[in-house]
Amino acid sequence: MQDNNGPDHRHQRQLSIWLLVCCAMIFSMVVLGGVTRLTGSGLSMVQWDPIFGIIPPLDEASWNADFDLYKQSPEYNKINIGMDLDGFRKIYWFEFSHRLLGRAIGIVFLVPFLFFLFSGRIARSLTPKLVIMFVLGGLQGVLGWYMVKSGLVDNPHVSQYRLTAHLGLAVLIYAYMFYVALGLWFSRTPPLATEVPRKLYTTVSVLAVMVFITILSGGLVAGLKAGFAYNTFPLMDGQLIPDAILMQKPLWRNFLENIATVQFDHRLLATLTFSGILLLWLVSWRHALPGQVRTGLQLLLAAGLLQVTLGISTLLLHVPVPLAAAHQGNALVLFTAILFVSQRMRRYRLQTL
Repeated sequence: MQDNNGPDHRHQRQLSIWLLVCCAMIFSMVVLGGVTRLTGSGLSMVQWDPIFGIIPPLDEASWNADFDLYKQSPEYNKINIGMDLDGFRKIYWFEFSHRLLGRAIGIVFLVPFLFFLFSGRIARSLTPKLVIMFVLGGLQGVLGWYMVKSGLVDNPHVSQYRLTAHLGLAVLIYAYMFYVALGLWFSRTPPLATEVPRKLYTTVSVLAVMVFITILSGGLVAGLKAGFAYNTFPLMDGQLIPDAILMQKPLWRNFLENIATVQFDHRLLATLTFSGILLLWLVSWRHALPGQVRTGLQLLLAAGLLQVTLGISTLLLHVPVPLAAAHQGNALVLFTAILFVSQRMRRYRLQTL
């Protein structure tokens, strides 16, 4: 039987580092995906070749061939008519880099997974979790192409539903992978006698769900380009609640397709989530919490403050690409912080109330 410092422990740390590297790549993928969307580059590659698509155009003839395909797309004919080859290259490289990074994530996950599996370094209980991660990653690639296809038919804009689903699945894969990685990293750390109030843990769990829902609402904002409307804060068109908020029929369409409603919902969710984070941070000082939990709460509050600042600045400045990309990236930082707090709290004894 191995002791706590034996090879089994080293293997778990190796697995954790590998998964955290994959998390970092997914994080980069989310940010790059945001930049690709913000620069209007997402529809520049009108074909999906999962095998040979890793090779970009290598000569002028190849570039012209891809450009000719793009000229047949609705985006070129309705938005970018008259674009020259140099302009096409600029948007092409963003989308190509996004797809290439997605393939790189698959390779960085699969090759070490097979090595760890056949070398006996993966516990039997962990294997199904890793297989689920790989399958979800493959589905994410298919969903990405399904999203792009929605903008290649008549309307040169991707469906906000498919974009939100694509973003949401990426965040879920990231969260699942990060949580498993933390469990492996701290696997040999026994639960301490320190108690964490159960109500605090429940609050953290609820806030984690709220952060995820707020990210999804941000996907709808991005898909509808709702950030380019109502560029004032805290009022919208001089009103706390704009008149256009419930104009569409039936009622449910407003929450998914009405620009005013979608932006209002995102503001409201963000405000409620940050208020909950701030209240959690204040209440936590009444308790003698473990150091890692306390550190996580500090990081959570800092990420929350930064996210609110980035969100308001992005809106007021009419969605500049650097700020908007930072806002999307920091949303994942915020989610990471609350996942860390949740995982650390579970390692300690919860008070029985």
